[in-house]
Amino acid sequence: MKKIREFENGSQLKTPLLISQFTKGVTQNGAPYLSIVFQDDTGTIEGKWWDIPKAMEKEIEVGRIGLVNCDVLLYRNKLQIRVHGIDFGESYDLSEFVPSSEHSKEYLESKINEYVLLVQNPIYRQLVEACFENCGEDFYLYPAATRNHHDFVGGLATHVIAMCELAIKLKETYPQIDLDLLLSGALVHDMGKIEEYNQPVLSEYTPKGRLLGHISMMDSKLFEIAKNLNLEDTEEVMLLRHLILSHHGQLEYGSPVKPQVIEAELLHFIDNIDARMNMFDKMFVDVEDGAFSLRQFALENRSFYKPKGE
Repeated sequence: MKKIREFENGSQLKTPLLISQFTKGVTQNGAPYLSIVFQDDTGTIEGKWWDIPKAMEKEIEVGRIGLVNCDVLLYRNKLQIRVHGIDFGESYDLSEFVPSSEHSKEYLESKINEYVLLVQNPIYRQLVEACFENCGEDFYLYPAATRNHHDFVGGLATHVIAMCELAIKLKETYPQIDLDLLLSGALVHDMGKIEEYNQPVLSEYTPKGRLLGHISMMDSKLFEIAKNLNLEDTEEVMLLRHLILSHHGQLEYGSPVKPQVIEAELLHFIDNIDARMNMFDKMFVDVEDGAFSLRQFALENRSFYKPKGE
């Protein structure tokens, strides 16, 4: 089975792929075609199926895995496939077609528990533990985003662990930081994404996620948890809610308020640092040393140079 990361320009393949997106179109001559985004656990690739038979149009569904007969070609400096047919007769293991964290679920749980235990303030500790109890196993399965960064199974926990590590490093350099608050914010800030997305794999926004967003949903959930613990009027609850509400940094990026305490400002920065580092990692996989990447919409539409190796 040839993986997407192993595809080469000019090759002819028959390999199983998962359909993650598709759009229908019509050529200037009136012939139907499909633009399909395929994926496996190594990446994604766009494909075109020209003059697709009507009977096959009905077979194309997001989430289906089929044996794809195709040619690989280079289009605008990016590999693409021309589809000749798809056979849906076989069954496949879904885990081979969706990217997941490089860490096991057991490792993710162990590291998260380690950071929860570092929170010494009893009010923050109660709030954080109650939030994790509310999320359950979903926290270790869901992605941190549907695209761009940490968009894989276990991505949310992987992202949070890196943010906690950054928080601890910042405390070593700047002792005035309230590490209990910053760690608590890192641990719970994105939990609303579990309600914002419909499932851990091939995630799409739920109606509630589109209308309310993960920031407001998590703020609401934290206040509900605080009330159940009779903590809703404490300063700790107010500050932790502020970190959740402000972690996107700017109103135009979805935060209803801007950061107004040191830890809120730092949470926004470490969130952005880890998200961008993951985008860089993905971006450079297919870029040769000494070359520029394609423009990255999520990185202000910039292209980035990959320095030559030794």
